[in-house]
Amino acid sequence: MELDRPNLSYIKALADGDADFEANLISIVKKELPKEKEAFLESIREQNYQNSAEHVHKIKHKISILGLEKSYDFAIAFEEELKNDNPSQLDTFLRILQNMEEFLTTI
Repeated sequence: MELDRPNLSYIKALADGDADFEANLISIVKKELPKEKEAFLESIREQNYQNSAEHVHKIKHKISILGLEKSYDFAIAFEEELKNDNPSQLDTFLRILQNMEEFLTTI
């Protein structure tokens, strides 16, 4: 899967010109994503795929906030696969997370 590029379009639309709101939302994503990623990875290491699916569910909202439409659709499918104990698309999801983290370090 070719990854889409993160952007701030959704955040800017939500903020509607309110720079403080925009900065706060970005700050929340920057703070929560690493914690959610680590919890996801821990559940993967434990092969607890039901729990992994719950973490993907939480993370996919941040995927959406960063304007990653294709990645969001992928996360929906990956969440369902994990519920069926199928982590075969893990590498792609990890690439999405890396893509998000790299973007967040630039803003």
